[in-house]
Amino acid sequence: MPRNVTRKPERKKPDRELEAQARRALRLSAVNGFTRFALESIETGQASLRFDVAARHKQLHGVVHGGLLAALADTTGAMAAYTVTPKGTALATIELKINYLEAVAGGRVRAEARVLRAGRNFVVSECEIFDAKGTLAAKALLTFGAAGGHLLEKK
Repeated sequence: MPRNVTRKPERKKPDRELEAQARRALRLSAVNGFTRFALESIETGQASLRFDVAARHKQLHGVVHGGLLAALADTTGAMAAYTVTPKGTALATIELKINYLEAVAGGRVRAEARVLRAGRNFVVSECEIFDAKGTLAAKALLTFGAAGGHLLEKK
């Protein structure tokens, strides 16, 4: 397992099995019925998700609720983290710190996460969230606890 993951690994052919696992995880997630996050891409140490803003995603002032953006960062960061852990490892978010830089009024929101460090017990990811115009709207730093041998899925 890599200890450090480089910032921009060279582009590889898409890993269809990894993509299928990620899409299945999103389908099985009950919360995704509300959020409607969709996979854009996934490869070792990186993941990208998106969603189209709907009225249900907005708070009182007509912009996307910050909690939803945090959920997007958490989901995208976790997907990137799963790509660098052994099969069967369960991840749990230990810490999530997010800075909201711009309000997101609507359109397609995109999140890009990268693993910064993968250790035996922890994985650290960063996630950038962009609004429909491509403006950086939020940036998150996430720490996941990695527990080998514990499955998150029901058998």
